[in-house]
Amino acid sequence: MSVSRSETTRVTDPEGSGTEPAGPPAQEPGGDLLAALLDGMDAALCAFDADGVVTHWNREAERILGWPAAEAVGRRGFAGWAVRAADAEEIHRRLMAVMGAPGRQVHEFALLRKDGSRVLVRTQSAGVRGADGAAAGVYCAFSEVHAQIDLERSIALSEALFEDGSWGVVLVDVDLRPTVVSAYAARALGTARATLLGRPLGELIVQGVEELEGALQHVLAEGPPASPAEVWVVLRTAEGERRRCLRSGFLRLSSPLAEEPVPLGVGWLFQDVTDQKLAEQEADRLRFRSNQLHRAARNAAECEDPMEAITTHLDFAVAGFADHALVDLVVGERLVRTVATPAGTPGPAAPVAGGGIPVRYPPGHPALQAVDRTGSVRACAGGSGAEACAAAEAWAAERQWPRDAAHALCVVLRSRGRTLGVLTFLRGPSRPAFERPDAAYAESVASHVALAAALTAPAHPR
Repeated sequence: MSVSRSETTRVTDPEGSGTEPAGPPAQEPGGDLLAALLDGMDAALCAFDADGVVTHWNREAERILGWPAAEAVGRRGFAGWAVRAADAEEIHRRLMAVMGAPGRQVHEFALLRKDGSRVLVRTQSAGVRGADGAAAGVYCAFSEVHAQIDLERSIALSEALFEDGSWGVVLVDVDLRPTVVSAYAARALGTARATLLGRPLGELIVQGVEELEGALQHVLAEGPPASPAEVWVVLRTAEGERRRCLRSGFLRLSSPLAEEPVPLGVGWLFQDVTDQKLAEQEADRLRFRSNQLHRAARNAAECEDPMEAITTHLDFAVAGFADHALVDLVVGERLVRTVATPAGTPGPAAPVAGGGIPVRYPPGHPALQAVDRTGSVRACAGGSGAEACAAAEAWAAERQWPRDAAHALCVVLRSRGRTLGVLTFLRGPSRPAFERPDAAYAESVASHVALAAALTAPAHPR
């Protein structure tokens, strides 16, 4: 920006101190455009010529200090009106020293408002060169220190969130495509920060993307929810698919420069709480199963008939754990189906009519493996889809289980050093396969069932 001495008209007293200007500055060609540009700036700006006389003063400077341009332009420095007398010389020297120095310099000054109050401002000053390259003046952009600090805090917060924050931050545009991804978010989502930019979320999220995009669209239309939400998603990563729980909060981003709010997108903040949620679920599961074992033991203790005690234990054990339960007891050299839950519809366990049916399990059957190992054996039909369902039915029928069984857990019944039979739990294809914690629970149930089974007809030791 060049500063022309002809833009101002001023009166100078013999001692060289500024007095009230004689009138508004004369306008040169393009002056209206320059004035409009200066007045439209968000920062306060003033300029001085080589003698330190104010040549430009925009509306933001007027708003901060209260001095209109008509009273500011033409004065020499800030002495006598915008600074205290004790500070005037030092401030003037520091401002004018910038004229011969390269680059910009930052200072903080205490200036006076027109009402006499003081305000601390932070200035950025730089020298102005004329057409011939000689020093022609100084321009000074300034703002209130607290406003500058607020801006710096906002910038620092933004950088910290995207680099060092313990929350994942993803900014998505109105098309729901990520535009910025923080370091934590990239690690949690199992991708590089640049990989996800501008691409649909569905390319990364295998399951749960509809729920997430629905939440983002709601935020764009209605605003953010009142509290964080937990979203379960399945991510596609280089190591395979991973199921994660993301505790998510959402913020609608609007442009501060528009007269009416214009949505820029959504800020999605989340934290991976999968380990915490799984631990909570496991604790809930253990607590429920412990209560079921306790209740089953209390009720079975009141049963005079050992077979009724067995069915009581199974009814409590099956709840929330399996779809079917079977008890095969050792009679002679054979296993006899003694107790079973209904094969068609859910129902309580009951003794098999007629006193039991011998079962002819083929070699390698999981129940026979459990007897041989005196432990627990897990089995699964495997596969998915319509063809897999048909194969699962054949798999279950071959093993003499209900046709809707797809996952099995066989546990040996032992009491006083004898093998009394096998307890089998079955799950349908819509439920997950049995895991190690399930086997531990089934073995606890089996120990109670074995005590009751030992009171029935004598079994041959195995």
